[in-house]
Amino acid sequence: MSIHYHFIINEHAASGRAKKVAEQILNIAKDTVSYSTHFSQYAGHVYEIIQELSPQLQVFNEHAQEGNNEETIEGNEKETNEENVFPLLVIIGGDGTLHEVMNALYPDHLNIPVAYIPSGSGNDFSRGIGLTRDPLKAWAQIQKNTAPKTVNLLTYQEAVSNRSGVLLNNLGVGLDASIVHATNDSSSKSALNKYHLGNLAYMASILKQLFVQKGFPILTEINGEAHHFKKAFLCTTTNHPYFGGGVKIAPTATPFEKNFDVVIVERIALIRIVWLILFYLTREKQFENKHFNHYQTKSMRLVSTVPQYAQLDGEVWEKQAYDFNFGVTDGLFWF
Repeated sequence: MSIHYHFIINEHAASGRAKKVAEQILNIAKDTVSYSTHFSQYAGHVYEIIQELSPQLQVFNEHAQEGNNEETIEGNEKETNEENVFPLLVIIGGDGTLHEVMNALYPDHLNIPVAYIPSGSGNDFSRGIGLTRDPLKAWAQIQKNTAPKTVNLLTYQEAVSNRSGVLLNNLGVGLDASIVHATNDSSSKSALNKYHLGNLAYMASILKQLFVQKGFPILTEINGEAHHFKKAFLCTTTNHPYFGGGVKIAPTATPFEKNFDVVIVERIALIRIVWLILFYLTREKQFENKHFNHYQTKSMRLVSTVPQYAQLDGEVWEKQAYDFNFGVTDGLFWF
């Protein structure tokens, strides 16, 4: 079975960096492999692209149902027999683009491997799974690979708004969500991204939101136990250590085990929060701080009755009350 590469490209990621990366990759691919290009032009377009590709993706689904999805796949011949072609999705964009692709595949097509060439401003998922952030090296690795790897993903169901989906990185309610909201609204983000300095906009939003974010009550059910926090400040569920473009919020988290990490910090005096960030977080010793609550679990319920922002892999939900249920599932990645 040979490979046909379906490049799904978000040229706007990282203020146009993804467009330059795509041009580099396609310039190499044009004379060496069989491929098609699909450009995401607007919010929600990725879902339409995946729907259009469904008949071809179904070929792999049928192959997987026959028990052959574990076999290695080799060969990049440009001319192939259509019946023996393996359709491989290759995402060129940021974590937000990859999030859209995985949610377009969820829940029926998660047995279809996805390759990723990280070209965004944060690229936390690539850090989390140990994928190189060098585009040319990532493309070379994709071509050399012969079988997919299983990565643990978070699933969520939100009862208030009746939404559900899958998460690659993390979901946060409170401080991290308000930081992402403020960063996305920042006039400086696009300018800084052009010089690969997007994290500076994120850091500026952190400093501002530390003063603005108030504590709010939440109820959690983790590992069969209820925990009530009267003044939650930050509440994050995460699949790997990183958020915010490389901040290690949960050093013990791993995307290769069937669980996820939960971090909850209650509102405390600002000087203590700054101390927690500067002394503990930067040294990865936050578990030693009594205000830093950490759990590992396979399932969780989170209820917040006071409207807050939420962020899902960097996608911001406007302020509302929440009733989340989290779980885990498998995703297949080609790297």
